[in-house]
Amino acid sequence: MQNKLVTWASIAALAYLIPTAVAHAEPQAPNSAPATTGKAPVTIVLVHGAWADGSSWDRVVPMLEAKGFNVVSVHLPLTSSADDVAATTRAIDRQAGDVVLVGHSYGGFVISEAGNDPKVKSLVYVCAFGLDDGESINGLSKNNPPAWVKALQVDSGGFAWLPPEEISKDFAQDVPASDQKLITAKQGPIPVKYFDEVMKNPAWKSKPSWYVRGTADHMIDPAAQASMAKRMKATTTSINSGHVAMLSKPRQVANVILDAAGAPAATARK
Repeated sequence: MQNKLVTWASIAALAYLIPTAVAHAEPQAPNSAPATTGKAPVTIVLVHGAWADGSSWDRVVPMLEAKGFNVVSVHLPLTSSADDVAATTRAIDRQAGDVVLVGHSYGGFVISEAGNDPKVKSLVYVCAFGLDDGESINGLSKNNPPAWVKALQVDSGGFAWLPPEEISKDFAQDVPASDQKLITAKQGPIPVKYFDEVMKNPAWKSKPSWYVRGTADHMIDPAAQASMAKRMKATTTSINSGHVAMLSKPRQVANVILDAAGAPAATARK
């Protein structure tokens, strides 16, 4: 069964698109009220990726709330992509005003579908998949799987787990060992069937998009990230981080989200 597992990094088959990344300076600005629609404040909805949960955003949430934003961190059921999109859509529906929808990794697949909701005004991809219409992750994979794919452990229900050594080596190599242990303990296994799910009508084709590219990402090839961001015409910020940029470089990630929300950047703590 492991041979059928997706090679996330092999999405570099998109490399025929010329990779590009626009480095953004991190501006400093005082706190101010969030952008509004004239009816209700903008809400930032955060969507985690595979082998994770809503706590992935714990270091980013306070920085967004400090700017006066309402923030919702969705806990995906990780049972099917349809269930994950439905959970995200329910979170969007509860908001009174516009939504900035943010997705990490596999969460990019989720926000590309859920982002078609009319309340969503912009999308932010953090080291995430930005698939085109009709594409699947497996469909883009070739015969060059990265080493970590072979290490995945698939249980009797068809769910894949990341062993601790792969979390420390490839998934979260640039966070402290204590954080790696927490990620291992809290990981949400993912159905192998995810990787054959086909993208339909991705929202990035009609919504303004931002992309955070991790230049040291071992899970999704940084060149492939740049290619996807270019295809989306996303405002792209490259940062020196691994796959879990929201944990290793939370302020840089928060600043991109604030940019998408039309608010000043988070200031460094004195």
